[in-house]
Amino acid sequence: MSTAKQEAIDLISGLPDECSLADIMAELYFKQKVEKGLNDIEEGRVLSHDDVRERMARWARSIGQ
Repeated sequence: MSTAKQEAIDLISGLPDECSLADIMAELYFKQKVEKGLNDIEEGRVLSHDDVRERMARWARSIGQ
């Protein structure tokens, strides 16, 4: 199992040499969010398509749409 530090090093090593610090930060942020999403799925923290549609409909109604 890789450590977070090693995963960050591997990710950065795979980026082009001319990437900016902002590019590196964006890639690290993206990786973090994807891993959180995958963890949420594993832990069962998900909504069905129908639940999302209902929440969106309630939200749209609440703003007068």
